[in-house]
Amino acid sequence: MILCRWVSFTPGARSSSESEEHFRRHSEFRGLSSTTSTCRPCCLKTKSSQETTELASEVGFSILGSETPWEEKKIWSTMAFYMFCLHIPLSFGGLSMVSGMLHQRHLDPQTQVLSLVLVQMVELSGTVFLLKNTAKPPHCKSINFLKANNDDDSNEGRNWVVGSALGLACIVGFIFLTSLVADQLFGSKAVHGSELEKIMGSGVVSRSGCFALYCIVAPILEEIVYRRFLLSSLASRMEWKKALVISSGVFAASHMSGEGLVQLFGIGCVLGASYSWSGNLASSVLVHSLYNALSLFLASRS
Repeated sequence: MILCRWVSFTPGARSSSESEEHFRRHSEFRGLSSTTSTCRPCCLKTKSSQETTELASEVGFSILGSETPWEEKKIWSTMAFYMFCLHIPLSFGGLSMVSGMLHQRHLDPQTQVLSLVLVQMVELSGTVFLLKNTAKPPHCKSINFLKANNDDDSNEGRNWVVGSALGLACIVGFIFLTSLVADQLFGSKAVHGSELEKIMGSGVVSRSGCFALYCIVAPILEEIVYRRFLLSSLASRMEWKKALVISSGVFAASHMSGEGLVQLFGIGCVLGASYSWSGNLASSVLVHSLYNALSLFLASRS
């Protein structure tokens, strides 16, 4: 879940005509959503600064490995299963299912956010189970979801915290510029009275639930799917830049937000670049979390 233009959200889907109002309210709240180089061997335990510089030059920008835990021929079938059996039913139909189970047409703000936290945790658990069971036999029980490359030499000189800081700065700048252009072209859009704003103002429990959902559960889920699985798998078979564009396009499309498509694609590119450069999923997770946290803060202050 990514917050675009700070407070625009991805719509949820519900088929019955009776749920149009529920769909509208849910849509306001929901959207908050390689090239491989071979390191030269060295028998010395320490490297000079010149050697480190040469090594970084050889590796290039991306250090994503050529070997991934998932088979090439199963990439898109696994992605399709995730989309149609986990993501769409749970992320866009989760509140409808909760409403049906509780026999309530309209859920109060606290119930909404706590329900979404639970639904996203179920989706995260199902995703981890899916990726472990579709991995190659040697990796199915020991997938490292954090590191994209087991070669420690390729990570030398690349601090994932630095990558996160640069990534966050790029995303904030990108959102500011695109929002400014959109306001000039189409006019500013009022966001007061949005569903998120109501939930953030409904109490401590609701605010804590929003933080858990948008700053912890959702970033971990989406970074595992779109960066660790999809981007890494594609980068093992094509240039990492092409893999970045494709995975970012899928990431943007999965939010089903036509209004925020450009911003979501740009955010996906920055998150993917941060992950590709650092080789550590913690980098893109941190950027994702901090951006959503900043968006929540701005929404609560509006």
